[in-house]
Amino acid sequence: MKSGIPSINLPAFPEQVASTADETPPEGLQAVLDNIDALVYVSDLETHDLLYMNAYGRRIWGAINNRKCWQVLQNSEKPCDFCTNHLLVDANQNPTAPHVWEFQNPLDQRWYQCRDQAIRWTDGRLVRLEIATDISDRKQAELDLREANERAQAAAMEDPLTGLHNRRAFFEFGLQLFRRAQRHGHPLTLIMLDLDHFKQINDRYGHQIGDAVLERVAALMKARIRDCDIVARIGGEEFAILLPDTRPELAEELAKRLHSLMPSASVNAGDDTVSPSASFGISALLPRDTKLEDLMSRADTAMYRSKSEGRSRISLDAAG
Repeated sequence: MKSGIPSINLPAFPEQVASTADETPPEGLQAVLDNIDALVYVSDLETHDLLYMNAYGRRIWGAINNRKCWQVLQNSEKPCDFCTNHLLVDANQNPTAPHVWEFQNPLDQRWYQCRDQAIRWTDGRLVRLEIATDISDRKQAELDLREANERAQAAAMEDPLTGLHNRRAFFEFGLQLFRRAQRHGHPLTLIMLDLDHFKQINDRYGHQIGDAVLERVAALMKARIRDCDIVARIGGEEFAILLPDTRPELAEELAKRLHSLMPSASVNAGDDTVSPSASFGISALLPRDTKLEDLMSRADTAMYRSKSEGRSRISLDAAG
């Protein structure tokens, strides 16, 4: 894993350097550390006394002044609950491999990639050496990309005209409900509906009026389903409503309600009023069903029976 943190080899500190809170590395090494575009600090692994901080850190967080690391870096009066010191040594208190992690500082909200390691200080005690590089710009770019991907994924599952789920989403989410119903023996019912004579609406009044009708019908359905239900536009003027934990008689009640409310989705077209109607088909999950398409096929057959018998009516799957 590439850390993105400058790689530096720290020479051994001379034994004669006193281990006081204000001690500094040898002059040559300090010049190197002070020219790194990242925070470098050393703190006592047990007491958390801050022993050294390079110029980058002093410029942002100020002088050490015999304080604890959490007092300087977090302006806190207690140790950090995200401290990684326990990860830097093994059960025998021997230094382990460097621990690399990403962290958003709650004090300044900046993102840092940190490389933490326990090393022996000049007096032999264990100290924490951390090199922390500000990666806020990169992190923001990652977050923006993730958000863009999530928006794109959501858009790929949504019908752009009506805002309903599209056919892809219907099958993806519907399959989850189908498997759940099969697994637990719960009822599952499907309503299919197709707007009657919709081509004539488009031909006579234009696609703008036709689109307005679709939007009104979609809003009508969305306002009358539960959060757990799935309503989708699966074709030009064809819709599906999948109802988990719902028996056919309750699905029929919903279909009757939607059927009676269809005139409320009317659209003005000049001097005319376009009042949509729809043909409905209802099917329920059967023990022999092996896929969502089985349920869908029977609802589709029932819906086309409604159309063949005069349209603007509701038919139940005979097998259910």
